[in-house]
Amino acid sequence: MLPEKKQVLIVDDEPNLRKILAAQLSRDGYDVLLAEDGEEGLATLREHHIDLVITDLRMPKVDGMTLLREALREDPDLPVVMITAHGTVDTAVEALKIGAFDYLTKPFDKDEVRQIVGKALRTRQLAGEEASQSPAQVPGARFGIIGNSAGLTDLYSVLERVADSPTTVLITGESGTGKELVARALHDHSSRKDKPFIKVNCAAIPKELIESELFGYERGAFTGAVSSKPGRFELASGGTLFLDEIGEIPVEMQVKLLRALQESEFERVGGIKTIRVDVRLVAATNRDLKKLISQGTFREDLFYRLNVVSIRLPALRERASDIPLLVEHFLTKFNDRLKKSVQGVEQDALDVLANYGWPGNIRELENVMERAVLFCDAQKLTVDNLPQEVRGGTGHSVTPPPPDTSLPVSLSGDAGLKEHVKVAMSRLERDIVSRALTQTGGNVTHAARLLKISRKGLQLKMKELGLREGADKGD
Repeated sequence: MLPEKKQVLIVDDEPNLRKILAAQLSRDGYDVLLAEDGEEGLATLREHHIDLVITDLRMPKVDGMTLLREALREDPDLPVVMITAHGTVDTAVEALKIGAFDYLTKPFDKDEVRQIVGKALRTRQLAGEEASQSPAQVPGARFGIIGNSAGLTDLYSVLERVADSPTTVLITGESGTGKELVARALHDHSSRKDKPFIKVNCAAIPKELIESELFGYERGAFTGAVSSKPGRFELASGGTLFLDEIGEIPVEMQVKLLRALQESEFERVGGIKTIRVDVRLVAATNRDLKKLISQGTFREDLFYRLNVVSIRLPALRERASDIPLLVEHFLTKFNDRLKKSVQGVEQDALDVLANYGWPGNIRELENVMERAVLFCDAQKLTVDNLPQEVRGGTGHSVTPPPPDTSLPVSLSGDAGLKEHVKVAMSRLERDIVSRALTQTGGNVTHAARLLKISRKGLQLKMKELGLREGADKGD
């Protein structure tokens, strides 16, 4: 099946500009919707699923800043790119502090548009892989976070101590555990809460653009730099800068980042003026930075500069007691969004949800609940409303044999010892893979994520260990 085209909304009162932008984005493979003012733009946003908004700042009826605020209120992860003339660059910078993704200064060239659009949509996609408990206050939640398991109790204790401090924090945890939510909690419960919270997803930015993204650039610094632009460090001054997926920053850029963190100063690309900032840094990663250090792809001195306070977020399978609270929250959320009136969840369905391994963590649970509420026609959700892979149905099941703990007894000497170790390691591998398959209901894709190896690698290992038979090859 062909991938679904991304939908881009262009909002501008100049017909020629709408026409030119629409033609380019259509050639680049996007579906384009057009609106001639902010009022029409808001109406389009409410009627269609939009992946990116490009809007002029100055328009009749509803201006670009109002459109930005309303769009982010409805969808905080929606990337909005502002179009501005030279005389309104200061306003565009203010828009970035409010939450705009980026801005284009007239006149702009097609390569600049292509880069910004691509970066915005990559960021949107990566944001969809992270947990999205609403940062807004939820009844019974602390710091906007849902749950009261032991792991979260420890988290709350750390947040209380470090939120209102300038200390750098490194958040670690699997994808979908809520790292951005914790970063926002640190910002919202600090004295910087009324200042900007600027997020940069380092995995979404091409390595050749990361320096200009973080530190900005001067006019003429490179082809397409038709005007000067502040970087994310400048925009975050006085507030919080959240560097998500910090492990993806190229090693050649890490020394410049280290200097900016240590000295709170830097120069824009192509500039000679030293810029000083007051930024509280929060970083996050789902990768093992110590392993990256040993591989030579992450600087040890930068790691220790980031790792002043470390917060590890537990995977959802480690906090299964919180699943009923999360299910209740998502049930309320999707009843409201989908105009449904599902009253609750049957106990057997709740048991299935509590016993599933959740390799995608809270984001996966949210997606499952949205689908379940959408297709539920009864008063309560039942097991039948849950996807096959969560139920562990026959379509995805593998029944692994129990681990064999016996060892060959006819071998002796060094050769025998080596053979013992080889056999034991093989059986240990078999046991680990079997447990992962059992935990994910036999879903090979989810088991591979759980084991942190590729799907192809897991398939080869299953074949080697004799576990491939009975698995669903199409999962």
